[in-house]
Amino acid sequence: MTNFKELLGTLRTNGVEFVLVGGMAAIVHGSSRLTEDLDIVYRRTPENMDRLARALSPHQPYLRGAPPGLPFQWDAATIQRGLNFTLDTSLGQIDILGDITGGGSYDALAPHCLSLEVYGMPCLVINLERLIYVKRAAGRRKDMDAIAELELLRDQANEPHEQ
Repeated sequence: MTNFKELLGTLRTNGVEFVLVGGMAAIVHGSSRLTEDLDIVYRRTPENMDRLARALSPHQPYLRGAPPGLPFQWDAATIQRGLNFTLDTSLGQIDILGDITGGGSYDALAPHCLSLEVYGMPCLVINLERLIYVKRAAGRRKDMDAIAELELLRDQANEPHEQ
């Protein structure tokens, strides 16, 4: 089971620049759906990749679904050579994304974010309209199933529709 509060806390404590996206972002906006992992889009600067590597290293990050014993080193160089990582950690599952379909990078998402309290911590969270947009762009069945609820939440909050 994922400890969302501890995962977010370790990212925040280490100064990692990230945007909360995916299921947890939907929950922050009022969704009743459950999620098993934390999805973040991280800023791909050398300094931030170093902070991200340091933040998760004590929590035994390992590639989700990889066979046991596969050589895997979690450090800034690994992050630099990759882009998106789905990880199991001692705190639970986290998807570390350098880029998302329909949303792009951290810098592309930043104008479409809100600073919201999540577990008592300020976090940059993708806004509801952009969350709907990226879920539609991803085109996965589970995302399509969530869009109707997210649109209802948006309409109830009277958030403007993006063009």
